[in-house]
Amino acid sequence: MKTKKPLQKNPHCIHRIGFGNDLHRLAAGRKLVLGGVRIPFEKGPVGHSDGDALSHAICDALLGAAALGDIGRHFPDTSPSWRNASSLAFLRYIRELLQEAGYVIVNLDATIGLERPKLAPYIPKMREKVARALGISVEQISVKAKTGEGQDAVGRGEALRADATALIEKG
Repeated sequence: MKTKKPLQKNPHCIHRIGFGNDLHRLAAGRKLVLGGVRIPFEKGPVGHSDGDALSHAICDALLGAAALGDIGRHFPDTSPSWRNASSLAFLRYIRELLQEAGYVIVNLDATIGLERPKLAPYIPKMREKVARALGISVEQISVKAKTGEGQDAVGRGEALRADATALIEKG
């Protein structure tokens, strides 16, 4: 049997992809914030910060693409300084980490799973706020919303989920 040569890093490859997701239980009396946008609803995510699952998923996607850890490493839920914090501050912090590491964001694609309320009217503002926090254009961000079709915790209205994919490149 022939021995295989170890895989070598391609010096011309400058793109990196990351995936992030976040899931929060919903509870009565909590504020529903997604992408920095407050959405009127009787329930909101349970979390240490504002529970903004969209911003959290984007943070993890960007951190993963740059191999810089995960959201829990940078914003631990044991830290009083992050209690009730706006997750847009998380995105601004991640932007600085990426800049220090020499990366720029090419694009983001995200999907929010929430049975109700309908999110379509709020998506343009979410894209604007996330873009502003990351210092990129709105055209670089896609946000979609899906219901859970009555299935699982999302479909039963017990939870909220967000998934995000990020493409970054060396600047």
